[in-house]
Amino acid sequence: MTLSEKLSKIQEEFKSKKSRFNSFGKYNFRSAEDILEALKPFNAKYGVYFTISETLEYLVALPIIKSTATISDGETKIKASSIVGVDLNQKGMQTPQQFGSASSYAKKYSLGNLLLIDDTQDSDSTNKTEKEVNLRKKPEPKPILKNKGDTYDRVAKYLADGGDINKVIEKYVVSTEIKKQLLTIN
Repeated sequence: MTLSEKLSKIQEEFKSKKSRFNSFGKYNFRSAEDILEALKPFNAKYGVYFTISETLEYLVALPIIKSTATISDGETKIKASSIVGVDLNQKGMQTPQQFGSASSYAKKYSLGNLLLIDDTQDSDSTNKTEKEVNLRKKPEPKPILKNKGDTYDRVAKYLADGGDINKVIEKYVVSTEIKKQLLTIN
């Protein structure tokens, strides 16, 4: 059986209980840990293993955690990713808790993407604010400002006319070398 066929079987057979309860929202939900626990029997049954990796990325000042869930049979891999923003203004949480919470969500959603878990009936998914929904969308990458061309010339003119270098940095990826060049423009 190919890895794709094994994953298809696992997606068909997979069940994970919603063993957690949100007392504020009064609903049950499944966590990343619940999903991982429910996956363990499939490792031996289908000769596969699951892993999750995370990277920390930034969108201007907002930290983003990208989580990638992977199934492998030792030869082939299939991956699915998700991204979640870290709310550094979340009241009642210290910074490690803010990152841990975002990490748990990112893991849960990358596993959900890999396993095709439909969580539309999960209150955890229906109680999202617009801000939280938008954080899960992959941000548009900023264009890279090169030291030649029309864009550079427009930026240089903008700065020569009294523009703000910070506005340029918000809009473009600016290397240290190009930033130094731009700072010399009066």
